[in-house]
Amino acid sequence: MGNEARKRCGLRAGTRFLFSRPFRKKGVIPMGVYLKNYKIGDYVDIVANSSIQAGMPAKVYHGRTGKIWNVTKRAVGVEVNKQHREKILRKRIHVRIEHVRPSRCREDFLARVKENDVKKSQAKKAGTKIVTKRKPVEPTGPSTVLPAKAAVETVTPIPYDLVSLLGI
Repeated sequence: MGNEARKRCGLRAGTRFLFSRPFRKKGVIPMGVYLKNYKIGDYVDIVANSSIQAGMPAKVYHGRTGKIWNVTKRAVGVEVNKQHREKILRKRIHVRIEHVRPSRCREDFLARVKENDVKKSQAKKAGTKIVTKRKPVEPTGPSTVLPAKAAVETVTPIPYDLVSLLGI
């Protein structure tokens, strides 16, 4: 491996735009980032903040969602899935809290659970049963049956003949 290849294979190689801070988001980090409480089992998004180099995750974890399995003084332990060839490995990494934010991946699920609980309580008062399973969207509009064609045309391949092609 030459010197040129070694220079390109660093831990933060190719992250010039990936780790750059967005427009008007540069500078001092707001205090709200440090005041958030994280508990074991919470889902977080790993988004590296390039203004803080300490505790920064590797490039492969940037943008991933994981589950917190450990909370320390300045960092959280996040369990993330990482694909390596055909395997999906469960990796446990420690990341400082500047590089994580609460994930919104469960908002729809939790809203649906609350909605279903209200529906179930109303159905119980009314004395009826309710199905809260999700169903795929059914087609709208009337159904139609296309008429069958009168004759079926069968297409067969012509055998390959080199002699007739060459004109011999």
